[in-house]
Amino acid sequence: MSLKELHGQGWKIGLYSALLIFFTWTRLENWALFGTPDLLGYPPSGNFFTVELKVSTPKKPYFVRFSPHQISFHIKHKKNTFVLIACALDQLVRLYPGSRILELVDSGLKLEPLACGLDSCVDFLEKI
Repeated sequence: MSLKELHGQGWKIGLYSALLIFFTWTRLENWALFGTPDLLGYPPSGNFFTVELKVSTPKKPYFVRFSPHQISFHIKHKKNTFVLIACALDQLVRLYPGSRILELVDSGLKLEPLACGLDSCVDFLEKI
């Protein structure tokens, strides 16, 4: 994954396409309820989960911006919610539990992820 692909919607669409073969996904476009995550995932196990897609910038590679609505969503919905972040520095994706959103806001990508790298993230999500 190149840095160009990491920025903006191109990265989100590319990742969505890459993960499509492992899960059934629904892209959530919700203008009525701010803070709703980007994706609703359905793995072979049948347990739904949500994924918020984020990307860091080259200027601040360990910082990720969250809206107050996104933070609130993950505080309220702690089970089966995740944040998937692409780091502009090393071009790896990292998976974090939504239940640790406040730590993620404070520490950024210095917080230990559940999984690092696309294959590890897919492996983790398949076990939900």
